Amino acid sequence: MNNRIILHKLQKISCVAVLIVFCTVFNSFSADQAKSTDSKTVLKAGFAECDITPSIGMEQPGGYGKSFHRAFHDACKVRAAVFDDGITRVALVGVDSLFVMRPHVLAARKAIQEKCGIAPESVLIGASHSHSSGPTGMIMPGDFDDASEIVKQLAYEKSSCGDVGYVKHVIDQIVSAVVIANNTRVEARCGFGRGIEDKVAYNRRVRMKSGVTYTHPGKNNPDMVEYADPIDPEVGVIGAWDTNGKLLGCIVNYACHATASPGGISANWIYYLEKTIRGAMGSDVPVVFMQGCCGDVTQVDNLDPHANPAPEKWAHLVGGRIGAEAAKVLLTVEPGIEVPLAAKSKILNIKRRIPSPERVKKCLEIVQQDPKKTDATEWTFAKEIVLLDAIIKKQPIAEIEIQAVQVGPAVFITNPAEFFVRFGLDLKKSSPFPFTWPVELANGCCGYVPTEEALGPKGGGYETRLTGYSNLEPSAGRQFVEAGLELARGMKPGKVPERAMVPQGKPWAYGNVPPELQ
Repeated sequence: MNNRIILHKLQKISCVAVLIVFCTVFNSFSADQAKSTDSKTVLKAGFAECDITPSIGMEQPGGYGKSFHRAFHDACKVRAAVFDDGITRVALVGVDSLFVMRPHVLAARKAIQEKCGIAPESVLIGASHSHSSGPTGMIMPGDFDDASEIVKQLAYEKSSCGDVGYVKHVIDQIVSAVVIANNTRVEARCGFGRGIEDKVAYNRRVRMKSGVTYTHPGKNNPDMVEYADPIDPEVGVIGAWDTNGKLLGCIVNYACHATASPGGISANWIYYLEKTIRGAMGSDVPVVFMQGCCGDVTQVDNLDPHANPAPEKWAHLVGGRIGAEAAKVLLTVEPGIEVPLAAKSKILNIKRRIPSPERVKKCLEIVQQDPKKTDATEWTFAKEIVLLDAIIKKQPIAEIEIQAVQVGPAVFITNPAEFFVRFGLDLKKSSPFPFTWPVELANGCCGYVPTEEALGPKGGGYETRLTGYSNLEPSAGRQFVEAGLELARGMKPGKVPERAMVPQGKPWAYGNVPPELQ
C-alpha cells in the first residue's frame, strides 16, 4: 500500500473520529440545554404563616400618643410566599403591622439569606398598616438617646413606641415564615388576574368651597365640593396551585387604609379578607396581603350623609367584599408554569423638609406647657416639630429603598411610604407589565408622601403636616415613581397564562336541527 492510500485512510478515520466526538459533544450540549430549558419550566411555590399577636397591655400603634390594647379580636400574622423558577427565588411577605422599620427589615433579610439562601433584594416585606396590631414603632428605645432631656421625654413618654421584645419576635417570625415556605415549596402552577371593588374605599381628602383641601372634613359639611383624588379599585390576585389542583396560597393587592378596626387586637379588615377567601377556596389557604397605595384612601366616605357602620360590621364589609372579589378572580384565572422571576432594588437619598428655627422655638415653648391646659392638636404637632428637629440633626437625609419583584406577568413595585393613590395609578399607567401592583409601607417606613399638588397652595390636609413621621421633600413621591418604573422597565414581563385553544368542532347533534313544530 503506497503512502497516498495510507494517508487517505488515516484522513477518513480522523474525520470519522472528529465526527463522533462532535456528535457526542453536540448531543451532550443538547441534553444539557434541554435539561436547562426543562428546569426553567418547573415552577415551585411554598406558603406559610406564623403568629405575631401582641399581648393585651402592649401599646397599640396608629397615633402620635400612647394607646394600649385592652381586648383581643383575632390573631395578627406574618404570611409568606416563596416562588422558585429554577434560577431565581423570590419571597413576598405580608405582615399584620402598622409598618416595618428599616433596621428590622435588614435584620430579617440577613437571617433569611443565612438560613435559606434567598438574596436580600429578592425579599419583599410589606406591612398591612393595621391600626389594631402590635408595637413595631413609631419610636424605638435608643432612637433619641443622644438628644436633650426634653426631647427624650417627648419621644419615650409622650409618643407611640415600639416594644423591643415584640419586635424581635416579629423579626423571628418573618424569618420562620419564609424558611417554612421555602422548605415546603412544591411544583406549582400560577394564575394572575384582577377584579374591581369600588364600594368600600374612598379618598379621604375633600376639596372645599374655599379652594383648599381637608382630610375628613366631616359628614354633611356644606362646604364640601368633591373628592380631591380618586381611589384605586383594582383587586390584584396571584393564585398558586399544586399539580393536583389544590390551591397552595394566594397573594392579594388592594389599596385601603387598615383602619376599619373591629375592636381589640386584630389584623383589621384583612382578617375578613382571609376569612372570605378561605370560605370559598379552602379553610387553610394562606392569604399574603400586599397593601396598595392608600396614603389618602380609607373606608370612610365623607360625602355619604349616612352614619358609618359599627366597627365590627365595617371591618367585615370591607374585608368581605375585597375577599369575595379575590375569590372570583381565583375561580376564573388560568394557571400556568411559565413564570419567570426577578428582583431588583435601588436606594434613594431623599432630603427632609426642614421647619424654620422660629417654628422650632415656638413649638419648644408649647411642649413645655401642660398638654391638658393647651389645645391637644396644637400640642401634639408642636411635639412632632421638636422631634423632627432632633431627627434632622442626626439624619438630614432619609435612605429609601425602591424595589421591583417580578412574578411572571406581574410586578410588585414597592415604596416605604404611606403613598398617595395618584402615584400608584401613575405606576400602573406607565409600567410595561400586564399586572403592576404597587406595595406601600414595604421594606421600611418614611411616613406620608403626598403629591406635589397636595403640598401646593390648593392642597393641605392631615397628610401634608410636617412631623417626625412625615417629612420628605415635595418631589419625593415623583422620585419614587421614576425609580420604580426604571426597575420594572429593566425586566422582561412573562406571558399571562391562557386556556388552550381547541380545533374547530362539529355541531352538537342534539342541537343541530331547525325548529320542529310537528
